[in-house]
Amino acid sequence: MIIMHTMAENLLPRLVTPTLDHRLRVMPAVVVTGARQAGKSTLAQELTPGNRRFITLDDLDALDAARRDPELLVGGHQPVTIDEVQREPNLLHAVKLAIDRHRQPGQFLLTGSANLLMMQRVSESLAGRASYLTIWPMTRREQRGLGRAGIWDQLLQAPDRDWPDLLQDQPDSPKDWRSLARRGGFPTPAIHLADPESRAVWFDGYVRTYLERDLQRLSSIAALPDFRRLMRAACLRLGQLVNQTELGRDVGLPQPTVRRYLNLLETSYLLTRLPAYAVNRTKRLIKSPKLYWGDTGVALHLSQETQPRGAHLENLVLHDLLAWRDARLDSAEVFYWRTTIGEEVDFVIETGDRLLPIEIKATTRPRRRDTANLRTFQAEYGDRSRAGLLLHAGTLTDWITPTILATPWSRLI
Repeated sequence: MIIMHTMAENLLPRLVTPTLDHRLRVMPAVVVTGARQAGKSTLAQELTPGNRRFITLDDLDALDAARRDPELLVGGHQPVTIDEVQREPNLLHAVKLAIDRHRQPGQFLLTGSANLLMMQRVSESLAGRASYLTIWPMTRREQRGLGRAGIWDQLLQAPDRDWPDLLQDQPDSPKDWRSLARRGGFPTPAIHLADPESRAVWFDGYVRTYLERDLQRLSSIAALPDFRRLMRAACLRLGQLVNQTELGRDVGLPQPTVRRYLNLLETSYLLTRLPAYAVNRTKRLIKSPKLYWGDTGVALHLSQETQPRGAHLENLVLHDLLAWRDARLDSAEVFYWRTTIGEEVDFVIETGDRLLPIEIKATTRPRRRDTANLRTFQAEYGDRSRAGLLLHAGTLTDWITPTILATPWSRLI
């Protein structure tokens, strides 16, 4: 188990903690999912006081008990935390029965390294009984001990004209985004491992554990070299539209196999597919998504790229956005936007009926020509669109057009 410590051996605060605590006071069950080693077990133990049982299905005795007599394992009136619950999906049926017998807030805290809503083997739904929460690898501000994501809430709440002052007031420590991309957000390589060689050893062990253990629990994969080759090809296509036929042709796999493998990667939170924005919500489901990775450090290790690209900076911002979105109580959605002739805005935040378009550029000197797609988006959606953001790798915070603000990525996340 990875324990996240600061230099003073105190646990680093996590973004989702207040949301999780609130949901435990409301719902009978809260399910926390996310990639292995993202910090779920540590968070669950931190929130498990003395009157709460803690069971991890990584313990073979506990796993055997869950299979032999699941109702006995989860029975009683004492609140229960069950870690890595995806190892025995049938246990969820016993959880459902226990909730129906003794319904009380915070009765079950369940964690899993797979998205239980996407797992076909989960036969019983906890609909109406559970709240679902995703924990992502650590954001930049979590790594700095601040326990939060970027200032997206403040930005959305402030009038557009106040954005420059809001951003300038942020305590900033400009650093090369490439070093953040190489570290990623998993606690061990991000916090505890200082040199690239040590991180490479950790990433290699992580990928091997995923391929040889976690993946086999989700679905039997006979040809692990084929799966690993697909993982590398996906990492090399960071920020691109998902084309399963083309991807299969490049790695020598049929399209149905590519589709299955991508679904497994997404189920285990290693892969992220970002949907397209469209006014017609049905069209959002049929437009091709863009492909990103759950952690840039793992992506760079798999792709064997020595230098992060602009797509990795996009991925860092997206990771912060997703962590922020999934820790919110109020609804927010994140999309990308693309026209039929290829004009594209990297990210669009939708809250209510308002849209915030965001473009990412790895340049240190943003120019007006970098705003072309943002201006197209604003013209398309008129009053629904707020001012646009152009995040870059330089130091300038200023209106680059009357409705588009350029600002360093590090002031926002």
